[in-house]
Amino acid sequence: MSNRPEKPVILADQVRTTLTGLEPLSRKVFLALTPPSSLDNRADVDQLRQNLERAFQSVRVPLSLMPKIPGLCRSSDWKVTATLAETGQGWELIDLEPGDTTPSHYGLAIDIGTTTVVAYLINLCDGTVLGHAADYNDQISLGEDILSRIRQAAEPGGLARLQTLIINTLNRLIKSLRASSLNSAQITAAAIGANTTMIHLLLGLDPASICRSPYIPIVNSPGLIPAGELGLEIHPLAPVYCLPSIGSYLGGDVIGGVLVSGMHKQSSVSLFVDIGTNGEIVMGNEDWLVACAGAAGPALEGGVTAFGMRAEPGAIDHVAIDGKSGRVEYTTIGNLPARGICGSGLVDTLAELFLNGIIDRTARFTQGREEYIVVPAAETAVGKDIVVTQIDVNNFMATKGAVNSAIDLLMENVGCHWQEISHFYAAGAFGQYLPVESAITIGLYPDLPRSAIVRLGNSSGEGARQVLISRSKRLEAETIASQVTYFELNANPSFMEKFVSSKFLPHTDLDRYPSVKERLESRA
Repeated sequence: MSNRPEKPVILADQVRTTLTGLEPLSRKVFLALTPPSSLDNRADVDQLRQNLERAFQSVRVPLSLMPKIPGLCRSSDWKVTATLAETGQGWELIDLEPGDTTPSHYGLAIDIGTTTVVAYLINLCDGTVLGHAADYNDQISLGEDILSRIRQAAEPGGLARLQTLIINTLNRLIKSLRASSLNSAQITAAAIGANTTMIHLLLGLDPASICRSPYIPIVNSPGLIPAGELGLEIHPLAPVYCLPSIGSYLGGDVIGGVLVSGMHKQSSVSLFVDIGTNGEIVMGNEDWLVACAGAAGPALEGGVTAFGMRAEPGAIDHVAIDGKSGRVEYTTIGNLPARGICGSGLVDTLAELFLNGIIDRTARFTQGREEYIVVPAAETAVGKDIVVTQIDVNNFMATKGAVNSAIDLLMENVGCHWQEISHFYAAGAFGQYLPVESAITIGLYPDLPRSAIVRLGNSSGEGARQVLISRSKRLEAETIASQVTYFELNANPSFMEKFVSSKFLPHTDLDRYPSVKERLESRA
């Protein structure tokens, strides 16, 4: 008689995977094992591994788990749930629990921004978002932008401090998401979208080469890293996957955005733009993808205006000016007295000033003005007029000019015209919060049919969610990264020429903005 036991019961996760098509970074499998007997004298660890390998080709059982297995199997009447993690070379057992715990299967999708970090708790059984938490990146205390942090990393102990700050930020968000309902070990996988510098600082890698010619990072594809090595307060053996970068200035957050947009599968040409502290632009279709990136400045995060602020309670987020009476109507986040103005409010203000002739096409105030009162002191929480000044406008136009000139240069290099763009994908806060018509009016968005303008929201976080729950999406992301051709704008002599000529509202060539031209003519 054969000593081989009957095929074990492998339920829940495999059934669920079949139904949903999910292939998450970690898997949970319920097993009904065979108690040892004279007919089956295999060692406990061997039986467990062999049963798992009927569904997973190669499974490693780490030494640290081996002592736990015999007692747990016997106390649970040989009915256990195994948690396995993908390693890149196969699978590894990372946990064993009594009974059937397959419905309790969780992971994290994380977007690490230079300014803001967002974490999503994901149900790995069906891919749904169970909750999310956001906070400022603690690294801000050592520098607002990437170059400041790279300089800080070069100081004695600086790299370790920066890594500790981002790990602390993530653990704070994880604790908030877990609340009292989960323990840290129940989160068994994580995927992260971030720019190249943020990934280096997360991993404790020196980012110095990122901003130094020839601009080669230490790593673009870190692979799978156990959470315990990073100090993340989830299961210590949980695999952490970082979306691959393209190079120093195009990171996994952009790859996630392209993945979410689907532009790499379309026959028509699309444009993907994400403007935050840095600006990243990708253009292409199923046959080719080209990209560029550069500093944009915190224009849309309240960083370049006298009364600029982030999108927090009390921030002016919408502005309209009555052309006849000159009355300003505005709203604030939380309907609180105005404390300042955030990116969406600034874009609205500039568009309204332009349409009402208060600033001209060169973005200069008319009739001798040097500033414009958006909210009078009596209505504010700060006790003084909230204004937009000429300096504020100039700073914002520098960001707009950088975006316009980068897009124009990219299109020129590939011989593409605006008429060929089928979709414009706006990502991040640039896509989630900016008012579309106002963004078009001042030239931040192209003047395309409105149905062609797609606001992706946090595509880096969504990209992380997709690769967390799907092996095919992870492979797709890596394929995208390998296919993108990167253009270095700083080395192009015509970039500055385009930059200077692009600082017009909405653009040097008004015919590229027919709807804006029509509105201007109707108000003349």
